[in-house]
Amino acid sequence: MFVAASLMMMLAAAPSADAVGNGRKEFSKCLSAQMQPALDKKLPVGEFQSTMRKACADKESAFRSAIVAQDKADKMSDAAANSDADDQISEYIDKITAEYEDNSKPS
Repeated sequence: MFVAASLMMMLAAAPSADAVGNGRKEFSKCLSAQMQPALDKKLPVGEFQSTMRKACADKESAFRSAIVAQDKADKMSDAAANSDADDQISEYIDKITAEYEDNSKPS
């Protein structure tokens, strides 16, 4: 009986985990897709970040919502869930920005 209850809880949590994973994948893919066009245009880093954030705003929002929902399902407070979402999104933004900076340096 305990095993069945544990299995049911894991299955119930799976869609939320998938939402976070899918949101992460789509957000990351969108951010990455912005790099080459910006490199071709030789955009300054600040302009690249602004363009990237605008282009991926819907993916960022979906990712944020999925993180917050999962965290709240895990009994985190609203503030902690939003902070976690901010941190995760910032990590992706920082990573792609660093890659952009590295790739935009003259050879």
